[in-house]
Amino acid sequence: MSSMSPQHSHEEDEESEGDYSDVYCEECGSGDAADELLLCDKCDRGFHLFCLKPILVAVPKGSWFCQSCSEQKKLKKFPLIQTKIIDFFRIQRSSELALKPNKDNKKRRKCLVISKKKRRLLPFNPSEDHERRLHQMASLATALTTTGTEFCNDLTYMPGMAPRSANCAALEGGGMQVLSREDAETLKMCKTMMGRGQWPPLMVVFDPKEGFTVEADRFIKDLTIITEYTGDVDYLSNREHDEGDSMMTLLSASDPSKSLVICPDKHGNIARFINGINNHTLEGKKKQNLKCVRYNVDGECRVLLIANRDISKGERLYYDYNGLEHEYPTHHFV
Repeated sequence: MSSMSPQHSHEEDEESEGDYSDVYCEECGSGDAADELLLCDKCDRGFHLFCLKPILVAVPKGSWFCQSCSEQKKLKKFPLIQTKIIDFFRIQRSSELALKPNKDNKKRRKCLVISKKKRRLLPFNPSEDHERRLHQMASLATALTTTGTEFCNDLTYMPGMAPRSANCAALEGGGMQVLSREDAETLKMCKTMMGRGQWPPLMVVFDPKEGFTVEADRFIKDLTIITEYTGDVDYLSNREHDEGDSMMTLLSASDPSKSLVICPDKHGNIARFINGINNHTLEGKKKQNLKCVRYNVDGECRVLLIANRDISKGERLYYDYNGLEHEYPTHHFV
């Protein structure tokens, strides 16, 4: 992949580095922001990172080809076969409740909600139709396999990255909430339901402008737990020059060397496909229907995506990628 920066990816072109003054973006026609112009490795035409649909947050590694030069392959959908879906998501086979509604859980959820006067987090309400849930899970499996991501519904700690002992909420410099006992029980309930194949009513779809994105497949109430943000945990200092566009702050430590991020490029779940708003426009802010909250859960840091208002069926899910730092560039988001 080539960019308009002084460093060119092709060694054979080293002698001609810098000779790109006449290159312009094929989308907007401008040659400005040269450091954000990509050159197609086949046709040598230029494209701004922010003019591409979906946009690119950083210059990708390796070769890059524009849409017209790329081999346009039809999206290969994950087979709608229950046994394959069960194996892919490692759903408990031993349980007779797998992929079937659990009436007992519905009763407990109802009691949990109405018995509390204060506003508590709500468990998601799975689609009642068995076939519909299979379609929902297959849509996520399609997105994960297409992006080369292994499904994992918990934080993962890989050799050479941050160990689990580094995930210590006591190191937080500020901005983290403590998950109450009742809400922790609700989160555990959600995890248990997912282990049985009773998943959040969400559908992953592919949009030419936004890439993979997530839609509500039934009505979702305000304060419903949508998903936990999962992936490999690493030190922020190891990822400062990482070109991944889905990293999430896990621990913002008083000592920056101990700060942690979640990296969902190798392992992850549906959270990595939920898109961000353009928080520079009123229209973009109106699209937000989720909030991203970092919690102290039994001494460890966790990140949850939670509905911040009622969400209608068919509505796409969005949250603000920026917390207090406002470091993530969103002004070019759709």
